[in-house]
Amino acid sequence: MLAIAAVGLLVLLGAGGWFYRSSGRGGEAIDSVAVLPFVNASGDPNSEYLSDGITESLINSLSQLPHLKVMSRDSAFMYKGKDADARTVGQALGVRAVLKGHVMQRGDDLEISAELVDARDDSHIWGEQYSRKAADIFALQGDLAKDMTSMLRMRLTGADEKRMAKSYTVNPEAYQDFLKGRYWLGKRTEETLNKGIEYFQQAIDKDPAHFLAYAGLADSYSMLANFGFVPPNKAYPKAKEAALKALETDDSVAEAHTSLGFIKMAYDWDWTGGEREFQRAIELNPNSVTAHQLYGLALAVEGRFEESINELKRALELDPLSPSINSALGTGFLCAQQYDQAIEQEQKALDLDANFLPAHLFLGWSYVQKSIYKEGIAATEKAVAISPNSTLALSGLGYAYARSGRRADAQKMLDQLDEISKQKYVPAMYRAWTYVGLGEKDKAFEWLEKSYEDRSILTIKAYGVLTPLRSDPRFADLLRRMNLQP
Repeated sequence: MLAIAAVGLLVLLGAGGWFYRSSGRGGEAIDSVAVLPFVNASGDPNSEYLSDGITESLINSLSQLPHLKVMSRDSAFMYKGKDADARTVGQALGVRAVLKGHVMQRGDDLEISAELVDARDDSHIWGEQYSRKAADIFALQGDLAKDMTSMLRMRLTGADEKRMAKSYTVNPEAYQDFLKGRYWLGKRTEETLNKGIEYFQQAIDKDPAHFLAYAGLADSYSMLANFGFVPPNKAYPKAKEAALKALETDDSVAEAHTSLGFIKMAYDWDWTGGEREFQRAIELNPNSVTAHQLYGLALAVEGRFEESINELKRALELDPLSPSINSALGTGFLCAQQYDQAIEQEQKALDLDANFLPAHLFLGWSYVQKSIYKEGIAATEKAVAISPNSTLALSGLGYAYARSGRRADAQKMLDQLDEISKQKYVPAMYRAWTYVGLGEKDKAFEWLEKSYEDRSILTIKAYGVLTPLRSDPRFADLLRRMNLQP
C-alpha cells in the first residue's frame, strides 16, 4: 500500500523476461501486452485506489519500453469488473499477452498474485504470488530494479534501465497521497478533480521533490479549465507553475512535458513551444496515449487537420476501447469538415459508452453541419438529458436549435446559461456558438471578445461552427492576437 511502484517492479521482475525472450513456442517474442485492472480482493471500496494504482503503475512502467506495445489505461479499464478470458481480450486489443492480478490488504501486509497469459490460446505463461511487509518495500525496490534491468539488458538501453529503476519518491505517505490523487483525477468531474488536487498537494507537502505529483497537479488544473469548470485564466497559470516545477525536478518526465505542451497552446498561445513539448513527451514515451491525443487536438486547434487526424489515429491504436479517444478522433474529423467520418467515429464512441456526453454533442454537430437537423437535435438533446446542468451540452443544443430555425428554443438555452452564470463560471465561447447559429454576428463577436479575455477562445479556428464569421475582419484580428494564421 505504501509503494505501489515497487510492487509493480516486483510483478515485472517475474514477467519482464517473457516480454523480450522467447515464449517457448517457436522462438516468437511477445511484443504486446494488456495489463488488466487488478482485482481488489479485500472487497473494501476504500482500497479500490490501491488495486487501480498497481495497474496504472504497471502500465506506465511497461509503456516506457520502446519495443513493447502496451495497451493504455482506458482500454484496459474497460474490463474492470469483468471476467474476460485472455483470448477475448487479445483479439479485441490486438495483443499477444494479458497480465492479470489480485490485491489483498491485511493490516500492514500486502498480498499480490499475478499471472501472465498467452492471448492466442489462453494458456498460462507465468504466475507468482507475493507477500510483503510495507516497511520492507522501499529497500526491496532497488534490488528488484537491479535484477530486472539485468534480466532485460539485451533489450534495454542504459536510459531505459534508468527509467525502469527510477524511484518517484522515498516517502511512503507521499506516494500514498499521489496514488489517491491519480484515482480521483481519473474520474474527471469538478468535484473529483478538486479532490485530486488536495491529494497531490498533500503529496508535495510531504515530498517537495515528488515530480509526478506536480504533473498530476498540472493535469488537474488543466482539466478544470478545459472542461469549463473554472476560468482558464485562473486555472492554467497554476497548471503551468506545477508543470514547470515537475520539469525543474526531473526534465525526463513525459507526463509533465505533455501537460506543459497543452498549457503552452491552450493558454500561452505559444504554438511552436507547445509542439516542442508534445514532441519531447512522445520521444520520452512513444506509447503515451495522452500525449498523442492532446497533441492531435492541439494540431486541430491550429487548423492542421491532416496532421491532427494522424496523431489521433495513433492514440486510438494504443487505446482502441476508449470512448474518449474514439470521440477525440471524431472531433478531429469534425474540425476537418469530414462529417460522415465524424458521425461514424462518434457512433463508435457511443457503442463503447452510450452515456459519453461529448460524443453525443459532436455527433449532433456533425449532423447539423450536414443540415440534417432532426438527427442533430436528437443527439444534442441526449447530451442535455445525460447532464441537464452541463453548460457545454446546453450551449451545443442552443447552437443546434439556432441552426435549425428554432430561435425561441435557442434563446431558452441562452437564458439557462445566463441563469447558471449567476452561480458559477460559464465559458464565454459557449454563448458565441448559439449567436452564430442565430445569425447575430455582432453578438457573436461580443462574446468572442469576452472569450478572448477569459481564454476560452481556444477552438475559434477548429470548429466549423464559426465559419460564417471568417470573412469578417474582426475574426482575422482575433486570430492574429492569438498568434494563429488566418
